[in-house]
Amino acid sequence: MSDRDPSLRRNAPKLALHVPEPAFRPGDTPDFSSLKIPAAGAAPRPDISAPAPETHPLTTSLVRVLGEDDRATGPWDPKLDADTLRKILRDMVTVRIFDDRMYRAQRQGKTSFYMKCTGEEAIATAAAAAMPADDMHFPTYRQQGLLVARGYPLTEMMNQIYSNRGDKLRGRQLPIMYSDKRHGFFSISGNLGTQFPQAVGWAMASAIKGDSRIAMGWIGDGATAEGDFHSAMTFAAVYNVPVILATVNNQWAISSFSGIAGGERATFAQRAVGYGIAGLRVDGNDALAVYAAVKWASDRARTNSGPTLIEFFTYRAEGHSTSDDPSGYRPTNEAKLWPLGDPVERLKAHLIALGEWDEDRHSAMTAECDSAVRAAQKESEKLGILPEQGKDDIGSMFDDVYAEVPWHLAEQREQALSEGGE
Repeated sequence: MSDRDPSLRRNAPKLALHVPEPAFRPGDTPDFSSLKIPAAGAAPRPDISAPAPETHPLTTSLVRVLGEDDRATGPWDPKLDADTLRKILRDMVTVRIFDDRMYRAQRQGKTSFYMKCTGEEAIATAAAAAMPADDMHFPTYRQQGLLVARGYPLTEMMNQIYSNRGDKLRGRQLPIMYSDKRHGFFSISGNLGTQFPQAVGWAMASAIKGDSRIAMGWIGDGATAEGDFHSAMTFAAVYNVPVILATVNNQWAISSFSGIAGGERATFAQRAVGYGIAGLRVDGNDALAVYAAVKWASDRARTNSGPTLIEFFTYRAEGHSTSDDPSGYRPTNEAKLWPLGDPVERLKAHLIALGEWDEDRHSAMTAECDSAVRAAQKESEKLGILPEQGKDDIGSMFDDVYAEVPWHLAEQREQALSEGGE
């Protein structure tokens, strides 16, 4: 009887697939006690020129600096001065207020779409503080803190969100998909995952030209399942590219939790091991840890010691976007129970513990940031909001696509102008 005879396998177990499910669903009481959160200061800090394998134990640990006593501790303590800490705190508060104002604007019908980064503010703002302004970032849609930290005008950001007359992108990008070369902020792409190979390619070009600038690519945990992630990792490893590749693991990719992207089997930082590059897993709600990790990876890249994959471990406190209702797939109080806390409150408490801050100064600063955001919104709305945009410049949609407009598009442009007016 042939060994291919199905009757020989009649007692064999049936094959089955595993479909990852989050630990908690709506109605459940979240319990994060199973998360292994090492003590602040416990992670060793390798030299920036250390061989990549020396960093690999850090892909399953967690780089943390701020302890339970709100003090900085351990070898990763960047020993930042109080002014730098206050600048990062101010940037985080500004981003949070900006997010709240723009979220409200969307609910008022002033724009079509918005995405907040509540709970993740430390990641972009501290990363910006750790790198020179001429390095290039390839961000996703929750790194608005990069622009805020680098001094990009809030009004310009709002003009883009409203797609009004002041929008330098002329309404060609969805709201919040900013672009500004001068501030080292590459155009945000809605096609997730593209940021990694773009960052690697830019950094390769920088090295080929003998430049000293590096690139940092950003994606979320869900986008690590895209092929672009692996293409970028291959090129970065093979050519020892001067690049930082950041994965912001905020536990959720829209309504799919991180396990769908492979986070159940291993940490996202562990993917560095298979490619033979340096890897770090970092407390994304600890501004000092974020700063220290990005500075370390930046120095490593800039001295031709190789690329680094960083996983920022955090939590998306709000919905994926204004189009999403997270109460449909996770408990409503899950964000409040996240064990790594609120990044704004943690840095504020650290400054207070140092004697460099207090509640009155914090309230005054918050009021100043709120006034600045409100003033920027007022100026932007003078140029119009999204529903007010009409056909007064309809012909511009044909510009900047071809060096010479093809005949069929020229005909379409003429038809559009004759029907809609200019």
